[in-house]
Amino acid sequence: MFVTAALAQSTGTPATGTGGITDLLIQFAPILLLVVIFWLLIFRPQQKRAKAQQAMLSAITRGDTVVTTGGIIGKVTKAVDGEDLEVEIAQGTRVKIVRGMITDVRSKSNPVNDNKA
Repeated sequence: MFVTAALAQSTGTPATGTGGITDLLIQFAPILLLVVIFWLLIFRPQQKRAKAQQAMLSAITRGDTVVTTGGIIGKVTKAVDGEDLEVEIAQGTRVKIVRGMITDVRSKSNPVNDNKA
């Protein structure tokens, strides 16, 4: 009853279907902008750090000095391609450590050249 008179009024311009799509895009533009910013500032650097950590863990060899997540510093005495490492943390004290629990490789081992000329 009361609403009919208000709906019957027109603005004088014909209604087009493209106005709804542009209005929708304008409303979602800030959200899309935030997603792009989060991707560039948070997710992408985190993925790069994870790849670098994985490369560091896979490159551990015998003789490397490593730091564990518990803060223990030791020298790798046995490194197999699997998960476990054998680390000497003191003279004659060797422990088995999961490769994923290494946080840093302090020094890489230098191969000894036995063929001196």
